[in-house]
Amino acid sequence: MDALAEAVVAGATAAELEHLPLPADFTAAHLRSEDVGGFTGVADKDVRKTIHIGSVPLPELAPNEVLVAVMASGINYNTVWSAMFEPIPTFTFLRQFGRQDRWAARHDQPFHVIGSDAAGVVVRTGAGVRRWRIGDHVVVSPTYVDEEEPATHADGMLGAGQLAWGFETNYGGLAHYCVARASQLIPKPGHLSWEEAAANPLCAGTAYRMLVSERGARMTQGDVVLIWGAAGGLGAYAVQLVRGGGGIAVGVVSSEAKAAYARSLGCHAVINREEIGLTGSEPADPVTVGKRLGRRVRAATGEDPHIVFEHVGRATFGVSVFVVRRGGTVVTCGSSTGYQHEFDNRYLWMRLKRVIGSHGANLQEQSAVHRLLDLGHIAPALTVTHPLADTAEAARLVQDNAHMGKVGVLSLAPGPGLGITDAERRGRLLATTPQGARPGPRW
Repeated sequence: MDALAEAVVAGATAAELEHLPLPADFTAAHLRSEDVGGFTGVADKDVRKTIHIGSVPLPELAPNEVLVAVMASGINYNTVWSAMFEPIPTFTFLRQFGRQDRWAARHDQPFHVIGSDAAGVVVRTGAGVRRWRIGDHVVVSPTYVDEEEPATHADGMLGAGQLAWGFETNYGGLAHYCVARASQLIPKPGHLSWEEAAANPLCAGTAYRMLVSERGARMTQGDVVLIWGAAGGLGAYAVQLVRGGGGIAVGVVSSEAKAAYARSLGCHAVINREEIGLTGSEPADPVTVGKRLGRRVRAATGEDPHIVFEHVGRATFGVSVFVVRRGGTVVTCGSSTGYQHEFDNRYLWMRLKRVIGSHGANLQEQSAVHRLLDLGHIAPALTVTHPLADTAEAARLVQDNAHMGKVGVLSLAPGPGLGITDAERRGRLLATTPQGARPGPRW
């Protein structure tokens, strides 16, 4: 660990951090371009073979950027996609981005520092940064936007230059340091530890935009919401948002352990995938499975779902379109089982249903969901943490769907439970939150 990182861990002041030199390189979980193609013809594309832990050079900071000493990060499904080099190698994204200008060219490297979540301490600011200072405790939103593009000012996700940080850009969060634009930063909630704060941005922000935002399904009180993967990272926040917004959450999970976790989050009812004939990642007959699923939802709630929270993709999308009520909404943000979806369009057009595509969250939406975290209305979905050295093993858990909630990674933080600057608020929230409404073992 370099002197600057050691000072951050020791709690040095902003003035002390400012006068310490930047390291020439830093430790990061990264991919290597030489590994691209290594999974050709391989059935099990084990991400432990392609995620490396080692030293990479520190880039020059652009005027609108900050350098963050990363205390904790997290695993998302895009970490798995990156390490499998699917649907295309992320080095393709880096090459395309690198053609824009001299600052973008820094990202086009034979290595790719991955990770789309981070919490840490600002240790340097670019010449054009106004709102952030060295020493600030921040979380990093994964939405990387072009501030000079007109569409960005209507909605950060609409700009053609919008990228997923740490997936379509380099120098992401699974490292000792990360490089982010100032427009990605949000103040870290003082009552959360580093790893709790790092668990939230990508999944909580995505779920908020899908369900609550005016750009998503616009969930309202009493809505029945069917949530695929209710015990996963996205699902864990979706359940909390539905519960907190007066909706009725019905979760679909793959095991009894995950069913118990989903109930602890606030699911009104939980359905095991096997009960309705869904196994593996292959799509089943949408009508047969949809009827089984519909009967179980109606038995639990008395009606069909108003909204289906969809991110599984190929294996479930046809069922989602079938099962949502007349005039209902399927909102989708991903396709972890495959991007090519098939569904019977009659159930969409003749029953006046809607499909909404949703991606990430803009900075205002991220700020809104972090306000809910700060108020204690939702809680981090973190269930387990790993050291940075074990990032590959942590990613393998997500690849195998062997996890619940969010899988955290401790970067510079020497252990869990650190970084809490408002212990009084934490204690008060714990005291006033009913035990059954505290999702996960860490809240």
